[in-house]
Amino acid sequence: MTAGVPPLRDIVPGWRPPAPGRAIAVVEGEGIGAEVVGAALTVLSAACDAWQTEVLVDRSGPIGSVGPAGFGLDQAAVDFYDSAFERGLPVLTGPAGGRFVYELRARYELFVKLVPTRPDAGLADASVIRPERLREVDVLIVRDNIGGLYQGAFSVSADGRSAFQEARYDLDTVEVLMQVAVAAARARGGRLAVVTKPGGIPTISALWRRVAEEHAGDDVVIDVIEVDNACFQLVADPHRFDVVAAPNMLGDVVADTAALVLGSRGLSYSANFGLPGRAVYQTGHGAAHDLAGLDRANPIAQIRSLAWLIRESLELPHMAESIEMAVDSVLADGFRTADIASPGSTVLGTRGLATRIAERVKQAALDRASP
Repeated sequence: MTAGVPPLRDIVPGWRPPAPGRAIAVVEGEGIGAEVVGAALTVLSAACDAWQTEVLVDRSGPIGSVGPAGFGLDQAAVDFYDSAFERGLPVLTGPAGGRFVYELRARYELFVKLVPTRPDAGLADASVIRPERLREVDVLIVRDNIGGLYQGAFSVSADGRSAFQEARYDLDTVEVLMQVAVAAARARGGRLAVVTKPGGIPTISALWRRVAEEHAGDDVVIDVIEVDNACFQLVADPHRFDVVAAPNMLGDVVADTAALVLGSRGLSYSANFGLPGRAVYQTGHGAAHDLAGLDRANPIAQIRSLAWLIRESLELPHMAESIEMAVDSVLADGFRTADIASPGSTVLGTRGLATRIAERVKQAALDRASP
């Protein structure tokens, strides 16, 4: 494979999908979570009908962060994820706010997050980047999930006049992340950009650079790039990048910038992986409480994350491909949500776009069955 996301078993040491099964766990999240997850499940139902395959869905109720600042996972989330992982189920997770995702990744040792950035040809007019600059752009961001500033100890002084947050990396954490990034680069175009900030975090930057150079070998070209320049170059010259490896917080910033390449945060999706076969597939955007209940949220990121789950964890590549092709087809026909609308397109709500995609999945099945 020279593009896209290589199979996980080829790039994550020791990762294997659960024993073949046809069940998934689904977490709504909060905000627009119920709407975009509901859209994804509409498409899943259509795909199961089209492929005559049953996929059991264990669905949680609303789950989110707790406390006035949204810190931590609520007990319902802990119980649900504990049960899902004990049964070996992959999890489709809707967006949630606060520290939900950071606590989730740390608790279950989901050490790597992969963020594909591959603009849809039919949506070139939705990006702030000129269409000619987007042709054949294909970037894979490999982000650490369990180290750095996001997972460091933090506190506030009793008088509230000072705050503390720790940023720390150990060699083992960086090495396992870099093994994934280097393997992905070898399976793709052989280029790896390592995001650092040597002036601001010199010791951490030096550790990441050293580990990258030690693991790259002669067949992977290393480009060490500062985070601010990485964000600029992603917009100015996205073809410069093949695989991007980044510490936790820097990777978050770079991945959000990459959504500009796609055209909307509503198109950004990702997945988090841990051993032996843990997987949480999610969007790359937040809970967007201001859009909740308005039928305006873009469901495409959630639907694409579902397709990835079906391909990687359920090992049903043909079903996954049928969903991806249906999304591409609907977009090419000009059906959009408001965030990616352009002159001449037909604007639909969350449910309407999901229904169109589901219908296209079913129609493709009928076309296959026709003599």
